[in-house]
Amino acid sequence: MTETKAYPKIYLGGDLVFRKNAQALFHTFKEICLTVRLHGVSPFDGQDEVEALPAGKDTSLLIARLDRGLMDECDGALFCIDPFRRAADMDPGTAVEIGYMAAQNKPMAGYTVDGRSYHDKVQAYFERGWKESLSAVHQASGKTRWLDADSMIVHSEGLLQNAMVEGFIRQSGGDIAVAEDIVEAFRVAAQTLSALMHKGAGETE
Repeated sequence: MTETKAYPKIYLGGDLVFRKNAQALFHTFKEICLTVRLHGVSPFDGQDEVEALPAGKDTSLLIARLDRGLMDECDGALFCIDPFRRAADMDPGTAVEIGYMAAQNKPMAGYTVDGRSYHDKVQAYFERGWKESLSAVHQASGKTRWLDADSMIVHSEGLLQNAMVEGFIRQSGGDIAVAEDIVEAFRVAAQTLSALMHKGAGETE
């Protein structure tokens, strides 16, 4: 059995917990983590007591508390930033977790199977859901602002997700891996985070 105690503990965040193949994904991701000297920790690892509880407010809040406890125990994180529930934006709970880990100055890396820009994701979302296109507003400065059908500015130009999400990951030293296959995207992100963390621990490349 591979010894994991000496490896940095990595929180495996994202909308993965809502997917029907979540357990299989986490098993695969943990195996990948071991190959790059990381110890992957799934949110499910701290939720054994939840299974027997009825659905409801108290159980939901317990899950949030358990997830926070796991993040406190981890040295870094790998986050899936895929669009959530057919929307342009990622899972909001995962965005909160990214901010929480950033506040603790812990290294992170992200991954996604959707390499479209945030602008393109918002545009596709409104066209698909409401048959509405984005509208361009040309400013006196020469810049063009894009508005959605609700007259909200489409922000975070040049990025895959909200600038706070992607910015916090990059400020921690990490990057965003993009691949059509989620396992491959995760593998690249795990390699990136491992190099960052082991280098930070004083190891040479």
